[in-house]
Amino acid sequence: MDKYGEAYWKATLGLLTKILAVWFLVSFGAGILFADILNGIHLGGYPLGFWFAHQGSIYVFVALIFIYAKKMGEIDRKFDVHEE
Repeated sequence: MDKYGEAYWKATLGLLTKILAVWFLVSFGAGILFADILNGIHLGGYPLGFWFAHQGSIYVFVALIFIYAKKMGEIDRKFDVHEE
């Protein structure tokens, strides 16, 4: 693989690392690890830790899909591997 391809995969893996870190923090962190701390805050009448575990994480996951698609498109255009 040439330097051009290596830079592309480095950018792609960097994006994936960031997306997966947010996914982990929201699903495992907010839903399990920090639930007791977050439960002191209420959102819509429900403790925030409970809300993240049951609804909030889904909203974040859907947002991550759109963010990934947008950022991946930017990376593809930067390295001129985008589709017309």
